[in-house]
Amino acid sequence: MKEVTTIGLDIAKHVFQAHGVAYNGDVVFRRKLRRNEVIEFFTGVPSCLIGIEACATAHFWARQLLDLGHQVKLIPASYVKPYVKRQKNDAADAEAICEAVTRPSMRFVPIKTEDQQSVLMLHRVRELLIRQRTMLVNALRGHLAELGIVTQLGVKGVGMLVGLVEDEDHDMIPGIARTALLPITQQLRDNGLQIDEMDKQILAWHRSNELSQRLETIPGIGPISASALAATVADASLFKSGRQLAAWLGLVPRQNSSGGKERLGKITKQGDPYIRRLLVVGAAAVLRFSRNAKSTTAIWGAGMLSRRPYTVVAVAMANKMARIAWALMAKGTKFNGTAA
Repeated sequence: MKEVTTIGLDIAKHVFQAHGVAYNGDVVFRRKLRRNEVIEFFTGVPSCLIGIEACATAHFWARQLLDLGHQVKLIPASYVKPYVKRQKNDAADAEAICEAVTRPSMRFVPIKTEDQQSVLMLHRVRELLIRQRTMLVNALRGHLAELGIVTQLGVKGVGMLVGLVEDEDHDMIPGIARTALLPITQQLRDNGLQIDEMDKQILAWHRSNELSQRLETIPGIGPISASALAATVADASLFKSGRQLAAWLGLVPRQNSSGGKERLGKITKQGDPYIRRLLVVGAAAVLRFSRNAKSTTAIWGAGMLSRRPYTVVAVAMANKMARIAWALMAKGTKFNGTAA
């Protein structure tokens, strides 16, 4: 049997599929593996190139296989699909991965460390808690509106509603309604404490990470955005330019060009929606104070506002911030206030 040089591994929760080929492309094996058999199987395989789709648990398995001495590359799932022949099944997927990983022009996903994944978990949990808080606030406002109690928007208005529910010295809220709403107010308090704890943990990691601190020097990027960027973009050298990073985040126009005629549409919204949202929110903050700002980035934004709609300029500013972030990550520098 020829020695295997490339393996396509289709991972799942319990049943994995491996497709191995020799240097000349001949199939060496097609093997179905249970989860508890994966490490034992690859321990007995000579060091080779292993391709895995960048999906759930992919980074974990990539680290495990790297420790065994293999070369591991993660491929975006959308880039594997064109190599699938006919029907879709685990064996066909593994074969497609094996084919895609050897393409010289293929783009790969950097393997994240446990530390980077842990920080991103903080961000994901924080985002989930914020969504839950929004649901609780909407429920509280909706229920009390049925009783004719409506307050101003924002944190101050929510605080007034919580105070009314928890104060038993008035008869604005019937007893049964108060009993129903008290669990919501308690969950809101607990939710707020949990979000504050997530913020503290993220800030602590940010202060311990040199790259995250350098990214914070960019106008519009604070500890939350900086730590998310530092943990998500594990290797900036995989992007040849800042424009590639902006395109990966979906901050560039969608193209439908043909025959030498360019047709540009709305932004693609590809890539990580969480980081894209953070950059757009940060860009809006920069534009809000752009008239009094001294950095060339803010001055550029102020000039754009005189010609284009606010939202368009905010997205363009986010694109610019992404390009500056790539320059800082790739060159190891800080924002000096005059970057274009």
